[in-house]
Amino acid sequence: MYIETVPNRDSPPAVLLRESYRDGGKIKKRTLLNLTAWPVEHVEGLRIVLKGGTALPPGQNPFTITRSLPHGHVAAILGAIRGAGLDRILGPEGNRPRDLILAMIVNRIVAPASKLATARMLDEPTACTSTGKVLGLGPVAAPELYEALDWLLARQADVEKRLARKHLKGGCLVLYDVSSSYVEGRCCELAKHGYNRDRKKGKLQIVYGLLCAADGCPVAIEVFEGNTGDPKTLAAQIEKLKQRFKLGRVVLVSDRGMITDARLREELEPAGLDWITALRAPAIQALAADNGPLQMSLFDERDMAEISSPDFPGERLVVCRNRELAHERGRKRRELLDATEKNLAVIAAAVNHKRNPLRGKDKIGIAVGAVVGKHKMAKHFDLAIEDASFSFRRKVAGIAAEARLDGLYVIRTSLPKEAIGAEDAVSAYKSLSQVERAFRSLKTVDLEIRPIHHWLSDRVRAHVFLCMLTYYVEWHMRQKLAPMLFDDEDKEAALASRPSPVAKAPRSDRAKAKDASKRTEDGQPVHSFHTLIADLGTLCLNEATAVINPDYALAMTTRPTPLQQKALDLLGVSLTGGAEPARSGRRTQ
Repeated sequence: MYIETVPNRDSPPAVLLRESYRDGGKIKKRTLLNLTAWPVEHVEGLRIVLKGGTALPPGQNPFTITRSLPHGHVAAILGAIRGAGLDRILGPEGNRPRDLILAMIVNRIVAPASKLATARMLDEPTACTSTGKVLGLGPVAAPELYEALDWLLARQADVEKRLARKHLKGGCLVLYDVSSSYVEGRCCELAKHGYNRDRKKGKLQIVYGLLCAADGCPVAIEVFEGNTGDPKTLAAQIEKLKQRFKLGRVVLVSDRGMITDARLREELEPAGLDWITALRAPAIQALAADNGPLQMSLFDERDMAEISSPDFPGERLVVCRNRELAHERGRKRRELLDATEKNLAVIAAAVNHKRNPLRGKDKIGIAVGAVVGKHKMAKHFDLAIEDASFSFRRKVAGIAAEARLDGLYVIRTSLPKEAIGAEDAVSAYKSLSQVERAFRSLKTVDLEIRPIHHWLSDRVRAHVFLCMLTYYVEWHMRQKLAPMLFDDEDKEAALASRPSPVAKAPRSDRAKAKDASKRTEDGQPVHSFHTLIADLGTLCLNEATAVINPDYALAMTTRPTPLQQKALDLLGVSLTGGAEPARSGRRTQ
């Protein structure tokens, strides 16, 4: 027996209970009952019973939820990946290594973890999000993730080239800076002792340089040995920009410790690259010496002036003075000097103590070294250490000379006035803060690139590249989700309204309103990126089966909250009416 719906012209269709039978080798059917007047739920119940299901006892829930997986953040991130075109850049659909890389990108935003832990999070029996189900990964083992990393590293050059073609154009500004992260273990060839920005004393580390477009969007990253100096990383970036990316005129913006005179002569000038950087403190002191071109009278009525110097032929120097920064540096110096002086006075009292005085030039020197090393104020004190005496005094003239330059910095560029104005040159250099923001996101609460546990150099490179691609996705998400985040969505308007690029970057009125009320314009709570991802994670993908027929299965999402729906709308992500396809092989509805 079975139920058949028969069209009935202009009338409602007829719902008939029929039976098939054989008559002389022919299959025929006859109507047993007209069910047209039955309620729809009764008809469907009978249909399920006829297909082998069982009748549902009164009061029992017709469906059983067999599993519930956090899904909203996964849908949002995958939607952002597709919106940014990163999935197509990485490879065609149906490529398992590509899908595993996408899964690792999602997982690094949701819950950064080791590759073994990531495999557990993706594998179907132990999954803690819907990532594996949505991507159709099936069983996932840790060795597969390492193979996917190898696959990704082999394509890094091509992926970076496609990202550069999308975000970099000839004549554009390119931001470049370096950072470092510590490495666990002693087996990686790239791991060396060097200048440790993580303040992890005694740890081996790697150095990596990040190239970004003018708006802060990451384009390329390269890993170097942990003892590589910042200027030595420039040659590889010049080769990328000119040879691999085939860019014509490029303006490289980099930190004051990166573009040195040696790098200018040996690398940047032969490659034909223009540049914007800043002078280091000794060079500024030389400009500010007696009869030098940098005089404090330049800043009586303004905070920026353009000067020239024979020490920098063919270059433009833009001198800036930030009064707020000068005040802050002066305050900090006074506090450190007072703290150092107080601690040195304790040592002097110990040396002059009548009972058990501190004796010995070595012992006194060790105690003094610990004090001046703690506050980094040794250059501002004259120290006299003998076996039975110790005295100190401030270097008043040196302190005053340093204080006179508080808040001063000098932008240095090869670009002529016709190409860029002084104000734009200052703004371009200060845009390096966007690269610093990328490093903060990579290294701290969002993506956690460190600590690095890989032993093989290529695996370290692949891990760092994967983290950069993850930040690429996060960067695009932040642009679209700015109205819901503490991020300033009117940053460009706020920057345009400030009186000078030397001044501190202001917050827009809308951003200030969000900061004060902790609410968006439509009354929703303001999130950080991290907490918004966690909020989206409470939107779940539920797998359920019908009690009357266990083979009748479906997968559907919980209903989004207004806040979750707004985030999905901003990202252009649709949950297709709340339903997602099940991939278990069972029948779905």
